Amino acid sequence: MHTEKRGNYDSGEDFVLEYGELRFTFNERDFAERCEQAALKLGFVVARLDEWEVEDLVNLAVNGEIQDPASSLGEHVNDCWPELVGPSDRSLVHWLRRLVFRSAWLDQRVKEGELDVAFDAVAQSFTYVQPDRGGEPVELAPEPSWGRVSYAPR
Repeated sequence: MHTEKRGNYDSGEDFVLEYGELRFTFNERDFAERCEQAALKLGFVVARLDEWEVEDLVNLAVNGEIQDPASSLGEHVNDCWPELVGPSDRSLVHWLRRLVFRSAWLDQRVKEGELDVAFDAVAQSFTYVQPDRGGEPVELAPEPSWGRVSYAPR
């Protein structure tokens, strides 16, 4: 039986995500970059964001809403709010947080030697692989798409 306790991801103390016994802490830049990557992966944004758009996205992930939008992304979120919320496992906020957490969890597993990163030439992307299983790729649960209400920076 594997009883070794896994380490917690830590890049700073600006933001904290907890799940069960795991406590992941992030510096501002790391958290913002992970939020932007999550939004891109979900199809909610279609291109890189500017500083104010990222600020609104981070506020959405942290607070679950954007009360005072700093950008047109924040305004877009508020305009599309009924389509972005729903049961907790179907809301955009849930999936942003989930993908931020998942990316840090995977990075921590790489740091601890449980996973490696490999380039998939066919898909032209990087993937996580399990070195103790002959480099078998890690299959991640699929995420929903918010392409129907995506935000395109102006």
